Amino acid sequence: MPHIMEMMGKARVVVKDGKVIEVGAPVVEWCPLFVKLRGVQKMTPEEIRKNMESQIRELGMFTENRKLEFETTVVAFGASEIMMSGLNSGFIETTVTACDGAGTVISGNPALVQGIGGRMSGLVETEPIDAVIKGIEERGGTVLDPSTAAIDPASGVRKAAKLGYRKIAVTVADLKTAKNLRKLEIELRLDLIIVAVHVTGVSKEEAQGILENSDIVISCASRHIRELAKPLMQVAAAIPLFALTQKGKELVIERAKDIQSPILINTTKLPVLPAHKQPKNLV
Repeated sequence: MPHIMEMMGKARVVVKDGKVIEVGAPVVEWCPLFVKLRGVQKMTPEEIRKNMESQIRELGMFTENRKLEFETTVVAFGASEIMMSGLNSGFIETTVTACDGAGTVISGNPALVQGIGGRMSGLVETEPIDAVIKGIEERGGTVLDPSTAAIDPASGVRKAAKLGYRKIAVTVADLKTAKNLRKLEIELRLDLIIVAVHVTGVSKEEAQGILENSDIVISCASRHIRELAKPLMQVAAAIPLFALTQKGKELVIERAKDIQSPILINTTKLPVLPAHKQPKNLV
């Protein structure tokens, strides 16, 4: 089974045996994040291939050479960065995220959470890589299903609860999972912080549901998330992160405490979306 990831404008990329074997077309042609990080002015299949190949080369992504621990950050307020700060401060006890070669992972190790997620995009499907699973376990992480590398956030949260955790941050990429997690939160008496990621291209109805069932949403290139969000707090203007609940806001503030560069804090009507900074075209 190959590994499948959606990245850089939701292009479908297939990797097998450490090689990129398929690259689809992106649904977004220009993204301010990739201009800033990699100087990419137009997202094309060739640029996306180059990006994936560099991640395989530099990080060992989708291979047994996967680098699993980082404390360096690519962006200031990404999902993994926020969770890393929340773990470091004790605001959350553990996280449930997805890793190539392992699937759903439960981890309270901040450097492991950042290593797994710092360069992760939308992981659709992955297959077990023994060295990656072993590396995660050696660093205190728990792989939900080492035999299949299944991506199942709800089962990951259930497993985390069995391990004794209550205050858990979990990443989701679809409405059905977010709704299931809210039910699980009540059933198991948990305190979940649901972080929605990879929302480019969601329908208006799904965007509304994601906003209603999440604590934090990273807006990606979603037109509907931007139009419908009523955030308590926003970070960044080009690819905004919206905190939608008090506990989501507090977790983002935990991250802000760790940022070394100056930060502007201001009160204003949200969201703030300067047109020239948004990805083209929003979907």
